[in-house]
Amino acid sequence: MSESFPKGKWLFWAILIVFLILLGRVWQLQIIQGEKYRQLADKNRLRLEKVNPPRGRIFDRKGRLIVGNKPSFDLFVVPADLKGKEGFARELSSLLELSEEEILKRINDARSPFEMVRLKKDLSFEELSRISANLWDFPALRILVSPTRVYPQGPVAPHLIGTVGEITQEEIRRLRDKGYEVGDYIGKSGLELQYEELLRGKKGGRQVEVDALGRRMRILQEIDPQPGWDLYLNIDLDLQLKAQSLLEGKRGAIVVMDPRNGEILAMASSPSFDPREFGRFMDPEKWRALAEDSSHPLTNRAIQGIYAPGSVFKIIVALAALTMGQVKPQESFYCPGYFTLGNRSFRCWKEEGHGSVALYKGIVQSCDVYFYQLGLRIGPKAMIEFAKWFGLGDFTGIDLPGERKGFLPHPQRGKWFGGDTVVMAIGQGRLAVTPLQLATFISAIANDGRFYRPFLVREARDPSGKTIHFSPQLKGEIPLSQEIFQVVKTALEGVVEDPQGTGRASRLEGIKVAGKTGTAQVRGMPQRVKDPLLLPYEQRDHAWFVAYADADYPSIAVSILVEHGGTGGRAAAPLARELIKYWLGAQQP
Repeated sequence: MSESFPKGKWLFWAILIVFLILLGRVWQLQIIQGEKYRQLADKNRLRLEKVNPPRGRIFDRKGRLIVGNKPSFDLFVVPADLKGKEGFARELSSLLELSEEEILKRINDARSPFEMVRLKKDLSFEELSRISANLWDFPALRILVSPTRVYPQGPVAPHLIGTVGEITQEEIRRLRDKGYEVGDYIGKSGLELQYEELLRGKKGGRQVEVDALGRRMRILQEIDPQPGWDLYLNIDLDLQLKAQSLLEGKRGAIVVMDPRNGEILAMASSPSFDPREFGRFMDPEKWRALAEDSSHPLTNRAIQGIYAPGSVFKIIVALAALTMGQVKPQESFYCPGYFTLGNRSFRCWKEEGHGSVALYKGIVQSCDVYFYQLGLRIGPKAMIEFAKWFGLGDFTGIDLPGERKGFLPHPQRGKWFGGDTVVMAIGQGRLAVTPLQLATFISAIANDGRFYRPFLVREARDPSGKTIHFSPQLKGEIPLSQEIFQVVKTALEGVVEDPQGTGRASRLEGIKVAGKTGTAQVRGMPQRVKDPLLLPYEQRDHAWFVAYADADYPSIAVSILVEHGGTGGRAAAPLARELIKYWLGAQQP
C-alpha cells in the first residue's frame, strides 16, 4: 500500500500536466492565433473570383459602332487547388491548343495561389466542349464568361483603332500599381493604347465558397464590374471604308481632315491587317509572318511612314521667296529642261523644258528649274525656317502613340553644298515628312496660315452619362500676308483646273479643288524613262497629292501617298478626286 500511493500521485500529476499543455495549445490556437487560422481556413474554403469589365466601345462620328464586345468563355485555374502542377499541365494540354510549358508558366507567374489565373481567353467551341466534358477531373479549373473585342463592321481603320492583347511581364512590372495582373488584356496600339485608362473600366469580383475539392458551392458576395468609357470619333465610317477601298492592292496612306478644326475624318494605311486575329491567343507563326512581312502591314504609314515630300515642298519655297521679296509673281525664268550649277547639271522632270516660267506656271506645271533658282535665291536656312512654321520636322500632336516627326536637315551642321540647296528646293534630298504632316500643312494653306492639332476622339462617355468633350486646338498661325497666300492658292487651283495642270486628274465638275502633286524620288535624280510604271516596282518613285476643297470655302483636306506609284498626278490625284467627290456629295442636303 505504501508504495502504490506515490505511483498514483505521479500518474495524477502526469495526466494534469498533459491536460494543461493541451489546454494551453488550444488557448494558443483559438485565442492567440485564432485569427490567423481562421484566415487560413477561409482561404481554403473561400475564393475571390475577379470579373473583368467590358472595355469601352468605339463609335464613328455618327454613332455607328466600330468596336464592341461579345461574351467570351475564358479558362481559369486556382493554383491552390492543384494536386500536382506538372501532371495537371500535361493532361490539360491534350485538351487545349496550349503547351505544357505555357500552362506552367502562367501558373508560376501568379501573384497568389488563391487567385484565379487565366489560362486561355475565348475558348473555341471544340475546346469548350472538351473541357466541359472533363471538368469533373479538373476541380481547380473555372470557366467564366468575360467580354472580348468584336468588330461588327469588319476591319475598319485597324492601324488607327489599334489592338488589344494579353499583358506582358514587362507591362505588369510597369503598371502593377494601376491594378494590372497576369492574364489581363490591355491596349497594345492605336486608340486602344492611347485611351487605355478610359477604355479599361474597373474590375468587379465574387466571393465564392468551395468544397474540399475546390468546387464552387455558392456565391457569398458579388461586386459588379464597371464598363469602360465609350469613345466617339471624328472618323466617318463610310468615308473611312472608301479610303481603305481606294488603297486596296497598293502600299501607301490616306489622311482626310477638316481644315477648319483639325478633325480627322478618315485615316487609312495599306497594306493592313485584321484586328480580329489579335483577340485570341495568336498563333506565333502568324504573328511572326506579320512582323517580318517586308510590306510592313503593322506600320501605320499615315503617322509612321516618312518620305521626301517631293514637289509638295515647292509651296513652301514659293511662300518663302514671295515673303522675302526674292521673286515677284510675274518674274520669269527660262527652263530648257535642265539647270547647270558649277560642273553639275540638274534635270527638270519635263525633258524638253517648260520654256519661260513665272510663279503661276511654275506651280501649275511643277517646273523643277524654276524652283532650283528660287531655292538658291532664298537659301536653305529660309526653306527650313518656313517648313518649321508649318509644323514639318515636328510631331503634329495627334492622339495616337508612335507618331514620327520626320526630318529637316541642318545646313549649318556638316558639309552643305549648292547642290544640296537645289535638291531641297524641289522637296528631295534629306527632307522627310509623314502623310499626316502634309495633311496639316495643306490645311494651313487652305486656312491662310491657321492650322489645328489633328485629333481623332471628339467625345468620351461613361455608363452614367458623364461626358468628356475634346475641342479643337489651334496649333499655329503663320504670319504671312493674305495677298501672298492668295497668289499661291490661285496657282494651286490651277494645278487642278488648268489644262496643263499636273493634278488635273482630281478635277471635279461643280467643285473647285486646289492641290499639288509631288514625286518623291527613290533612286537619285529622275531617270529618262517615258513611263515610270515600266520601271521595276521598287525603283519607281513615290506619288504624292495634297488638296483641299471647295477651294473658296474649304471643308476637306486630303493627303495621299502611294508608294512606288510613279507620279502624283497619275497615282494619287485620282484617289483624291474620289474622296472629295464622295465627302462633299454626302454633305449635300
